[in-house]
Amino acid sequence: MICSKGRFVAKLPHARVDELVRNGTGEYFDPGHGRPMKQWIAISGSASLWIALAKEARDFVAAQA
Repeated sequence: MICSKGRFVAKLPHARVDELVRNGTGEYFDPGHGRPMKQWIAISGSASLWIALAKEARDFVAAQA
């Protein structure tokens, strides 16, 4: 999804989100209640990165169903 701040937000495994935060790709998504969500990443920047992460998120969520 695209959040109200214009950032791409996706649900990924916690370890993957940690990795993306560590390398500076994005931040833990905070929906506004002051508690960042550990399985959700918020990313600004390139749409090409968004597409790759959207595919990764789709596969992750589909595997949980």
